[in-house]
Amino acid sequence: MNAPLLRVAELAMFERDVRLRMPFRFGVVTLTESPQAFARVRIELEDGRSSWGLAAELLAPKWFDKDLALSNQDNYAQLRLALGIARDAYLGDRARRSAFGHFAAHYRAQIEAGARRGLNPLVACYGPALIDRALLDALCRVLGVSFYDALRANLPGIAPAALLPEFAGFDMHAFLGALEPAATIAARHTVGLVDALTEAEVREAVNDGLPQTLEQVVAAYGQRYFKLKVGGVVAEDIERLSAIAAVLDRIPDAYFASLDGNEQYESIEGVVELWSRMQAEARLQRLVKSILFIEQPIKRSCALEKDVSAVSRDTPVIIDESDSDLDVFPRARELGYAGVSSKTCKGLYKSMINAARCARWNAEGQTARYFMSAEDLTLQAGVAVQQDLALVNLLGIRHVERNGHHYVNGMAGLTEAEQSGFLAAHPGLYERSHGAVRLRIQGGQMDIASLSCKGYAVAAEPDWSSMRKMVLPN
Repeated sequence: MNAPLLRVAELAMFERDVRLRMPFRFGVVTLTESPQAFARVRIELEDGRSSWGLAAELLAPKWFDKDLALSNQDNYAQLRLALGIARDAYLGDRARRSAFGHFAAHYRAQIEAGARRGLNPLVACYGPALIDRALLDALCRVLGVSFYDALRANLPGIAPAALLPEFAGFDMHAFLGALEPAATIAARHTVGLVDALTEAEVREAVNDGLPQTLEQVVAAYGQRYFKLKVGGVVAEDIERLSAIAAVLDRIPDAYFASLDGNEQYESIEGVVELWSRMQAEARLQRLVKSILFIEQPIKRSCALEKDVSAVSRDTPVIIDESDSDLDVFPRARELGYAGVSSKTCKGLYKSMINAARCARWNAEGQTARYFMSAEDLTLQAGVAVQQDLALVNLLGIRHVERNGHHYVNGMAGLTEAEQSGFLAAHPGLYERSHGAVRLRIQGGQMDIASLSCKGYAVAAEPDWSSMRKMVLPN
């Protein structure tokens, strides 16, 4: 089946507030609350068939733009502006294109329009990243197929050579057709910079019956994959990691971890010092052996200026915040980076393109060096977390950072009807406990078999009446 041609007929944006059950510090911000954005898109096919689709994503401060002169409200305004620019572009385009064709037609113009309004590419691309998912959801629904089946048949019409000459001659259809989703995926737990590791460290107990400390998380969820935040000061990071290792080393089975620098180091020299000190520290011997990769340790302003092979020869280093546009990953590769993160907030087509790059580079070099990681920008239970899980699952990534369920009390802030609807539609992924519907993690695994439903991994409907219409800047 050829990729259907469609036009965007209607597009609306909504939002509602999300409050954290305990503060989460990453990089330069400690988050306690944030709005969540929702997109609704109606598409029309050439034969007149029409359907609505949806997507959701947190309006996260101090990740897309970490300028300390900007308040959280300034960051939210930036992201709403990116959504407004994308909305006008997609609605203003009356041409019928494939789903990917709409992304490709507006990709560079979106970045340029954002730059004229003071938005960096990472911020600017947030707009189409949300709309593209809603558009693809609508396409899957109108055709009566799942996200997995749509992508494996390339019904979105993904043709990266239209934007990137490096893909000339690459068989995207064969790459997509060979992808095999699984029924379960491991959850990688994030340990934030201010998170209590043991009960003795708890300064203010949440007292909601849910895990609060790292010890409690390990006991309750049985997780074996972890993401450890570091702060950019070697001596302090060594002590923090040693305290974390004292907890994780009690796990009788093997465990695995990634280090997330969140751009806290000024240069590769600082990262080299950290890694050398970790290797020499007796308290970190088991933890060092568990490290899978190091995520974006260097500030994006200089991360792509120096070769990182001094570290990546031993432990892979990947880019995250530096992954600002489609041209970055090949540049990073030349500097010794081995991977890049998949995040729905950066765009599902970027993830697919970067995954295809890894496959092509590994095939050319007869190696398994290049890879993608799956990271979570505090995705919330429901639409956002399900679409992200489906994407990384299709890419063959077998563990994914999940932290939204830990820092937010599941669906406690949603209406009973919405909670019950998601639980009924996805009974393996969710459970009802401690007064709310929430992600179910058992033995460190999530049951994601229900994401093969019609549409983009969502078989329930959010309560639109509980949201406010998003006010988008002109």
